[in-house]
Amino acid sequence: METTTTETTAAPENSPVRFDTKIAVLLRDDLETWQRLNVTAFLVSGLGTAVPEVIGEPYEDADATAYLPMLRQPVLVFEGAKETLTAAHTKALARSLTVAVFTSDLFGTGNDRDNRAAVRAVGRGSLDLVGLAVYGPRNAVDKVLKGSRMHP
Repeated sequence: METTTTETTAAPENSPVRFDTKIAVLLRDDLETWQRLNVTAFLVSGLGTAVPEVIGEPYEDADATAYLPMLRQPVLVFEGAKETLTAAHTKALARSLTVAVFTSDLFGTGNDRDNRAAVRAVGRGSLDLVGLAVYGPRNAVDKVLKGSRMHP
């Protein structure tokens, strides 16, 4: 799947940058605070490997200390009920968007190999989703997120 990412370029140089794509994380609304943070970090971590153009340039402070690059656009965080995540997952896959999943089983594993095995052990329609990251065209991501609300 080829994904094209472009910035809208008609604005003057000092105007805010607008993207025609969206990065969104949808979290189940019954997670503990530590779980929300953990799930969000895991979900967005894979995005740069699947869609490298979402990664910006490295950072550097005034003393020339180098820092890692980060995502070049905001990550919007939403929440919803279990059914909302299931519906969003189905819509995102139907639209061929870039998707990352985090299931409840992953809270009981301690490493990447066991995480992948836990997801692999369950069919797509039976995944107990607690988090979902979606990347793609703004309109498509907005449609996937229908029924969710911005995380407070």
